[in-house]
Amino acid sequence: MSGTNYFRFACVLLLWCALVYLLLTRVEQVTAMTLFTIVASGIIVFVPLYKKYVLNKDDKQNDERR
Repeated sequence: MSGTNYFRFACVLLLWCALVYLLLTRVEQVTAMTLFTIVASGIIVFVPLYKKYVLNKDDKQNDERR
């Protein structure tokens, strides 16, 4: 990943952490549903980013070797 991609990923990570913090401060008690919401949102946000930047990088390196 290039420097700009690291910056983008860091911005998304900080925004997601801020939203999780807001969620945790608004609920009265942390339940299994709250934890499920946090984990599900993390998967929805970070798996596509991982596929785009990490897996595509590996594919490009393998294509260059051929």
